[in-house]
Amino acid sequence: MRVVLDANVVIAAFAARGLCESVLEICLSEHELFVSAHLLGEVRKHLVGKLKLPESVSAGIVALLEEQATLLQPTVVPEDACRDPNDLPVLGLAVASSADCLVTGDKELLVVERFRGIPICSPRAFADILRR
Repeated sequence: MRVVLDANVVIAAFAARGLCESVLEICLSEHELFVSAHLLGEVRKHLVGKLKLPESVSAGIVALLEEQATLLQPTVVPEDACRDPNDLPVLGLAVASSADCLVTGDKELLVVERFRGIPICSPRAFADILRR
């Protein structure tokens, strides 16, 4: 399965053991994960800013993602695709990767539910899909 994990899911995976950590591990080992420079920048910024991880640890996590995932340039999507303009690059990455699913905890994206045929679901809903 081709998957895009929003930055908030990746950050949560490194913040605590739990659902997001499991989702990231499964995506890295069994599915095709896609990232962009924008998404990696968000991950790095929040790992240092919100989680207070050392820059070297944050850089190591970003390097791991660069190595294990496919790096793409997001497709430009219309400004009215969602309510938060900061989410446009994530939708663009889902389109560029022809993702089978965009996984996010962002309520502004979750209300969209589907974009250009790509389902947008929570980490819990995605984990349920994987169990089927």
